Amino acid sequence: MNEEARELQIALKGDVTRRLQGVRLTRYKLRAVDRRIETYVKGVIAAPDKHNVWEQLAVEKFLYMIDKYGIHTGPVKAFFKFYESLRFPSDTAGLQSYKLTPVQCFQFANIFGFWNNGRRVVREVCLYVPRKFSKTTSTASLAVWELLFGDANAECYIAANSYNQATKCFDVVRRCVLALDPGERRYIVNLGEIRAINPEHPAKAQCLTAGAKTKDGLNASLNIMDEYSQARDASLYNVLVTSMGARENPLTVIITTASDVYDGPFYNKLQGYKKILSGEMPDDSVFAHLFEPDLGDREDDPATWLKVHPHIGVTVEMDYYERQYEAARREGADAMLAFRTKLLNIYAQNEARTWITRKVAQACSAQVDLYSLDPMFDATIAIDLSKVDDLTAVTTALLDDQNGRMTMITDYYFPAGALDGNPNADLYRRWATDGYLHLIDGPTMDYDVIYRHIVRVAERYRIIKIGFDAYGSIDLANHLRAYGFEPIMFPIPQSHSYFDGPVNALEKRMKDGSITINDNPINLFCFANCVLVENDEGFKPFKRTQTAKIDGAITMLMAMRCFLYAGR
Repeated sequence: MNEEARELQIALKGDVTRRLQGVRLTRYKLRAVDRRIETYVKGVIAAPDKHNVWEQLAVEKFLYMIDKYGIHTGPVKAFFKFYESLRFPSDTAGLQSYKLTPVQCFQFANIFGFWNNGRRVVREVCLYVPRKFSKTTSTASLAVWELLFGDANAECYIAANSYNQATKCFDVVRRCVLALDPGERRYIVNLGEIRAINPEHPAKAQCLTAGAKTKDGLNASLNIMDEYSQARDASLYNVLVTSMGARENPLTVIITTASDVYDGPFYNKLQGYKKILSGEMPDDSVFAHLFEPDLGDREDDPATWLKVHPHIGVTVEMDYYERQYEAARREGADAMLAFRTKLLNIYAQNEARTWITRKVAQACSAQVDLYSLDPMFDATIAIDLSKVDDLTAVTTALLDDQNGRMTMITDYYFPAGALDGNPNADLYRRWATDGYLHLIDGPTMDYDVIYRHIVRVAERYRIIKIGFDAYGSIDLANHLRAYGFEPIMFPIPQSHSYFDGPVNALEKRMKDGSITINDNPINLFCFANCVLVENDEGFKPFKRTQTAKIDGAITMLMAMRCFLYAGR
């Protein structure tokens, strides 16, 4: 997060705190619905330091929804009574009933409390909470409710990225139904599917995973996406959500804890939820309850742990957090990553294995227009073309001789005809839709696109070098030479010795803040995929996995080398 974004979030916290403290809560008559809802709302308003800004904004939106739609007490009270009558599987006592906590009452009141002309208002829910909140168990109650009281032909899908994760939630549903119907007189209960026996009420619930092949012909009324932050693509989510078109009151519920999968679909959804809560992109159909530290909260502070986990003392004890934090400090980077993502509920990466961390890269990022900078700046351009049918990165680096500050703007291209079958296709389509990736017609890269880009840069700035892979981009280099760029072509072999100097120079600039890179999530994706490998010739970044992409990081280094060796 760059400094401007930090300041905006700090201001947002102050603003919502002041607004909430000016609310006359008694006029909402929350106690008439359930005293626990009032307890939760009053607690968030009275103690802003104990609740993060997104939790505060969720409370503010809840009050706004009551003002707009009223709160329908009947459905809320009916569900509360139903929930507390269910018998859930327990680690210690077989099947056990539970009382809803104030925070759970608030969550379910948002789901069941708002209706408009007989239609459900809230249709998408995100419960973004740390591990051991009991989110999987409590959300399973929604599937049981849908089977019993939903549409006559209700279809409930419990989905996750892996089979093991999907079955955790589904097993709770299965055991709850068996407790209600032990003789299976009304429902046939299998390991992966539950079906109503009554042909006039053919409701069903099913367990699905990302690898499942039988997803055609769905007509979902309820979708529960478990641990969606781990998903690498949105294909399963999209299939389920798009199958709900015929339903009058569909509901999709995402329950997840943070992860290190920044390039998955949930990280982008999380940013969208924050825009909804902040009022930047209002949407009454979405309820998001997000638990994470506020800016500046210390990860070793029990007050932070209490802020991010509303069920400390209920489903998890404080000494568990104490033990896990001490273990993370003792055991190193992998354990600390698990503590940050699963218990602090923040997106993080293993910094011990990463060259330029996401935090450092984000601090250098800003919205930059390539054609609005000083035309007196010298420029270098670097191109990485590993394959003609894969991602191509082009970095333009500009240097201000007056203050030594550097700006790097990286453009990304991909041939649209090569999307099908590419392991990153879903991610590329999302980037293209958001304007971060240029899709080029045809199955392979069109060199003219890169040429026209370079010509346009050359019309504004003095290009001193064009760096290219001496072996992997021979055809492209010849193409550029044919257009007249021969004098400034600068071959850069991809060996360690050619990258060691640029690695040190780029890292120094990014850490001391003397460089700005364009605010494109593909840049962050590329840096996150880089690990430094050392040999006798020095350091060079390599990609973590076979399908990872680091093209943007490589072209930034090549552009840096063009400046470092501009006279050669």
